[in-house]
Amino acid sequence: MLDFVVIFTKGGVVLWHSNASGSSFASCINSLIRGVILEERNTEAKYFEEDHLAVQFKLDNELDLVYAAIFQKVIKLNYLDGFLTEMQSAFKDKYGGIPAAERLGGDYDFDREYRRVLSAAEEASAKQVKAPKAMRSYNESQKSKKTVASMIQDDKKPAEKRVNIQESPSPPSKSSEAAGGASMDDIIRENRRKLREKLTPTKKTSPGDQKPSKAAATEKAGKKPRVWDLGGSSKDAINLDRSKDTPEDVQYQNINSELVGTMQGVIRDLDVESEDEADEQDEEESSEEEQQELQSRKSKRGGLLSYFKGIVGAKTMTLADLQPALEKMRDHLISKNVATEIAAKLCDSVATSLDGKQMGTFDSIASQVKEALTQSLVRILSPKRRIDIIRDALESKRNGRPYTIIFCGVNGVGKSTNLAKICFWLIENDFNVLIAACDTFRAGAVEQLRTHTRHLNALHPAAKHDGRTMVQLYEKGYGKDAAGIAMEAIKFAHDTRVDVVLVDTAGRMQDNEPLMRSLSKLIKVNNPDLVLFVGEALVGNEAVDQLVKFNQSLADYSSNENPHIIDGIVLTKFDTIDDKVGAAISMTYITGQPIVFVGTGQTYADLKAINVNAVVNSLMK
Repeated sequence: MLDFVVIFTKGGVVLWHSNASGSSFASCINSLIRGVILEERNTEAKYFEEDHLAVQFKLDNELDLVYAAIFQKVIKLNYLDGFLTEMQSAFKDKYGGIPAAERLGGDYDFDREYRRVLSAAEEASAKQVKAPKAMRSYNESQKSKKTVASMIQDDKKPAEKRVNIQESPSPPSKSSEAAGGASMDDIIRENRRKLREKLTPTKKTSPGDQKPSKAAATEKAGKKPRVWDLGGSSKDAINLDRSKDTPEDVQYQNINSELVGTMQGVIRDLDVESEDEADEQDEEESSEEEQQELQSRKSKRGGLLSYFKGIVGAKTMTLADLQPALEKMRDHLISKNVATEIAAKLCDSVATSLDGKQMGTFDSIASQVKEALTQSLVRILSPKRRIDIIRDALESKRNGRPYTIIFCGVNGVGKSTNLAKICFWLIENDFNVLIAACDTFRAGAVEQLRTHTRHLNALHPAAKHDGRTMVQLYEKGYGKDAAGIAMEAIKFAHDTRVDVVLVDTAGRMQDNEPLMRSLSKLIKVNNPDLVLFVGEALVGNEAVDQLVKFNQSLADYSSNENPHIIDGIVLTKFDTIDDKVGAAISMTYITGQPIVFVGTGQTYADLKAINVNAVVNSLMK
């Protein structure tokens, strides 16, 4: 049973809904808009779930509308796909001709059509559901009807046999058996003789037969030309026979190994499919005279009508029209280091948003795809929530507690180095920092942080900050429990009124269950304000696997009802990838969390915030 049905624009303006109690479902619709429609995740699932409710929706790109139906997710409604399609058709037939500006301010009496479409969908679904077949009782079975009388032969069926038996001759006498036996032996011997004659091969060779010569045998064993029904003469077949040619007589063509369709630089517009496509391919291979002849023939055939056809009139885009451009765009994104799975989902989402949409007069399909994908990438990279570390740290300082950040990630991505860069940035904003050395596995990890602490204090001595030591290191050596060291460091920072605590953890692979349990324990026990995942900008498909398994492990190995998972991303080594910035898209798309910092260069000042427009421009060029 449907709880609520609504029709609204992609901008969030509600045009019509099924009942007046829609306010109770407003949060579910808002989550659908924020989590699916605005983030271009239209193709990941048929419906959107929140708490005990499920929303199944359908996009109408021609009118920029969304048709959504809300129901209890424990109920399975098989007719929803057809119902939403029919409701879209009915609404378009009634109000599709109204301009968009008038459509927003109009009153919609859609109740009658809604009830008609819903009842038709429910009736069609009820007809498709077949009632279970009832089992036969014993009295209805064939076994119950099987009696002794039924086992007696029926008079009609065995009548012929009984007649034949009755009419059969009487048993032969002994004398006839003897005579018959002798004659039977003769018959058996005759049959054996005939069988031996058949099995024994007989060679009937005439005196004129001679053993064929070696040349004749070779000629007979050679390949004979095939004779076609509508073929030419035997002379033509001999000329076409290349089985006796030497390798020197065969001429090979040079094959161009360049891949066709790779996109370099700006995406070119796709050629509009026409019946002259074969002629255009021949133009590239023909001579100049043939090209001029073909051009004149095309101009005569096109004329003024084809000129107006290319300029006037808008075209409705279909999936078949969009597919070539989307395939090229997917290959282009993969070449920019976007994960293959994410590139495919992005292109599918763009196809869903453009299917059925009217194309502008002077627009091309490639430009429409590029524009839609650009907007989608900007929405993905734009933060969905505010992460302002300076503001949050000041608020924690006013409340008398330290602001805690935990850094996690795989081995060798640069956690300690970028922790030092963030520490330098916090010192520049007049925060004193305590670094907790919780990497108790890697040799030299504590010494590395000690060196960073010494250098940072040299850059910002206590004399410049009213005698405050700006950076301190809390360490307990190697082989200790990381969660316990972090807890002691946070307590020490609270007692000594340190503003910010930066917790450095050991690098671990996403498949290492003991270390992932240890990280989940560290986060659960210390309840940090921010958990940052440090990832490389060099990775492509690996970024998806890392983030998915880190998030899943933090959720699975935590006993909290609402486990603390990754809050943001630090993207390192960003200066080594040139324009292959696809890892930023892959990581943000998977987690939905923003990229807080971008690490570039080797100095402490080489820490920047991500520029969304610059990253998108690098991807699309």
